[in-house]
Amino acid sequence: MNTRIIAKLDVKPPFVVKPVHFEGLRRMGSPSELARKYYNQGADEVFYIDIVSSLYQRKFLSDGIKETANVLFIPFAVGGGVKSIDDFSKLFHIGADKVVINTYAVQQDPSIINKAAEVVGNQAVVVNIEAKKWQRNWECYTDCGRIQSGKDVLEWVQEVEQRGAGEILLQSVDTDGRRRGFDIELAAQVVESVGIPVVVSSGAGSLKDIKEIIEIASPSGVAVASLLHYDRVTIQDIKEYLRNNEIKVSQ
Repeated sequence: MNTRIIAKLDVKPPFVVKPVHFEGLRRMGSPSELARKYYNQGADEVFYIDIVSSLYQRKFLSDGIKETANVLFIPFAVGGGVKSIDDFSKLFHIGADKVVINTYAVQQDPSIINKAAEVVGNQAVVVNIEAKKWQRNWECYTDCGRIQSGKDVLEWVQEVEQRGAGEILLQSVDTDGRRRGFDIELAAQVVESVGIPVVVSSGAGSLKDIKEIIEIASPSGVAVASLLHYDRVTIQDIKEYLRNNEIKVSQ
């Protein structure tokens, strides 16, 4: 099976931003312009995450999402501020193919995962995990790694799978934005704990980092941000490198 190479857009509307440890935001450009750029480079999917909607306790902003959806002809996942089945419906209406949920499910009502899976189908429900190392385990955080949930990551990923989530977006608060490699141990344990696709994010600093996380942890996809935003590599560069190392990716 091919490993998906995904462009990840962390958005503080109206700009894509790049945080370090989910803080210290730098403006990188327009979501629609960057999405078009990565689509033309051969990205398999685009993830659009409004990283401040839950923090500011507001709904997602539809205009930027719709504008971005209009330039894409690949799967488009959108998250940030999702609190109801109506939010799922609105996001699908403006162009999302999958909806990403985190804060509301972790902090308030995990049954929204069950309800969403029943209404829109498992394949369209993605649960975002913000993991931070605590002693020998990892804890789920929310609001860009600011707020502890008290939930153990490995227990939570198994629960969300049982509730009907079709995919996990796994982010490491510890490695995010540092470009020193992924938390391979975290990724490997999460992939081993569930039977649904896991997309790993946070930490890619080189092509070698991407190769290593695929070889060791076997995720379904790798989401890349900084390497792309700073033009250090293109999607084509990543896929060519992986093919040369006998890792299967799409054309």
